[in-house]
This record gives sequence, C-alpha cells and structure tokens, in this order.
Amino acid sequence: MKTRLSGFYPVIATRDVAASRDFYVRHFGFEATFEADWYVSLRHTEAPQYELALLDHTHPTLPEGHRVPVRGGLLLNFEVEDADAEHRRLVEEAGLPVLLTLRTEEFGQRHFIVGAPDGVMVDVITNVPATGEYAAQYVSGRAE
Repeated sequence: MKTRLSGFYPVIATRDVAASRDFYVRHFGFEATFEADWYVSLRHTEAPQYELALLDHTHPTLPEGHRVPVRGGLLLNFEVEDADAEHRRLVEEAGLPVLLTLRTEEFGQRHFIVGAPDGVMVDVITNVPATGEYAAQYVSGRAE
C-alpha cells in the first residue's frame, strides 16, 4: 500500500525565522499563510501548490537532540522558465551571494546556485535538452 499524500513541503530549522521568511518572500515570490515568532508557513504566490515552512530550531516541537539549525548541506531546486533572467534579477540586481556560477550542464540544466540564510543553497534551474551520454539516461517519457 502506498502513502496517499495530501501535501508535501520541506521545513527548514533556522536560527532566524524572520530573516529566512524575508529572503523567500522578497526573492522567490512566497507569501506567509501562517506566521508566529517560531514558525512561518509559506506558499508561492503564483503556484500555491509549492510550500515551504520555517521553524525556530529551538522550538520544543522538535525532539530533544534534534534542535539544531540547518548549517548547510540543504539544496532547494527552484525550476524557472529563464535562468538567465533570474540570474540578472537575483545576482546582478539583488546582489545575492553566488555559490555556483551560471552554466549549462550536459545532464540537462542551465542553472546557478545562490546562498540563503543558514547555509541553505538555492539552485535556480531551467531544464534544457540533455546532451551526450546523459540524453540516453532519462527514463522513457521523462526527459524534457
């Protein structure tokens, strides 16, 4: 039997809920749907099926021994229509820190990575046709 999901979203344990909220609202088009000083639920304004939540890493809803903030190692993929336009907006205009420069990958992505609060990485991606050996690795019917 499979789990029947009615929703799915990541929750980031953060040192600064307000700063994280401001980052995703300002730069990525999210809006708050619930807001407390210890937890914020966000959804994307143009695609409300995409949600993200932020939780104060010290909150007692987290089990003892797991109340630590994210310290990097989390990569959020944001697929967009035009990675070049997003690069201009986020890097050249807004000045977000670049962790990986804008590039086209043979495995089928044009992308760049910027830094978010708590060491979270945001990979801004436009899918492009895969080339070379990668083109044959896509499961039938799943390639761009």
